[in-house]
Amino acid sequence: MQGSEHSLLSVAAAVALMLASLPVAAQGDAERELEAVRAEIHGLEQRLDKQVVARDDGLADLKRLEVEIAATRAALGSIEARSREQERRGAELSKSEADAAEQLGNEREALAEQVRMSYMTGQQELFKLLFSQEDPADLGRMLVFYDYLNRARGERIGRVGAELERLAGLEAAGREVQRELERLSGARASELERLSGARSERRRVVDGLETAISRSGSEIERLRREEQRLDDLVTELSELLAGFPVDTEAAFGELKGKLRWPIDGRIAQDYGELREGGPLRWNGVLLEAEAGSTVRAVYHGRVAFADWLPGLGLLLIIDHGDGYMSLYGHNEALLSEPGDWVSPGEAIAQVGDTGGQSAPSLYFEIRRNGEPLNPHAWVP
Repeated sequence: MQGSEHSLLSVAAAVALMLASLPVAAQGDAERELEAVRAEIHGLEQRLDKQVVARDDGLADLKRLEVEIAATRAALGSIEARSREQERRGAELSKSEADAAEQLGNEREALAEQVRMSYMTGQQELFKLLFSQEDPADLGRMLVFYDYLNRARGERIGRVGAELERLAGLEAAGREVQRELERLSGARASELERLSGARSERRRVVDGLETAISRSGSEIERLRREEQRLDDLVTELSELLAGFPVDTEAAFGELKGKLRWPIDGRIAQDYGELREGGPLRWNGVLLEAEAGSTVRAVYHGRVAFADWLPGLGLLLIIDHGDGYMSLYGHNEALLSEPGDWVSPGEAIAQVGDTGGQSAPSLYFEIRRNGEPLNPHAWVP
């Protein structure tokens, strides 16, 4: 799948710098180890896909739609960024056109004044000198003076021509910017239509899943499966990445009470609270926030996972070293890929409602060696 390919490429990029600093023999060993990690990650992702399809076709449809929505949102973001850039360029061109037009007007006025003065006085004075009996030296100085005026006039004519060419070029560039803005506007409209259709279809799929769960009374069993799937994923990732340590300024275990929440939001479900009336409890915190809000990394680390998982939708996991990981679920879009290094406060995702959520929210967990920890111990 496309996400798997991105994951493998990202892991390779993340390890490239480390490989470059190793001796040749060690590089060979590290490269072989990396190939093994790639194969394991690929296998892990394939197993996740097969599990989703085998257990519930509705989940497979949900994943397809939510990944499509995320891709469309990313395309819209790119289009909007390019539109802003074109608008900025258009404003600069408009200012340059106005400056060029003003300069052209000034040059034209100066040239017209020069021509008028030459016509009124130049020929008369020149004839007087040619037919007078005055000193030839005076005549020579006057001829030099008129030659200077003629050359100055020619230079000014040249500047007028150059300004005309520059103005024409600016106008052509402005027309090109306008055409690009129109093209981007059409692309944006097309993506918005596609997004609306995908969201409507997603809503139907979610409603169908909720109806099926309600009829079967299997909500607790579904939650157990999702919890076990997440446990297995974290355990496998920890084993896969154990050979690639995370180097940070301070160990994650020393940061209790010093971290900040990944978003500003209201706690809708808290760590340790019963889920659906029990017996399962929340292993993390569910924070309600506006869709599209920026999700930020709580500390230094390397992205270990960035893909879709049942129950959590678009999920991002950061490995902080020494067995610690932070998890961010239900995202609308993922801004980082496996292998990326992130810093505290860096944007890594955007809040969404993936995974079948009815409202935009972020699910946040902290784990060590696969075991969930109370986030409030780290975030005051």
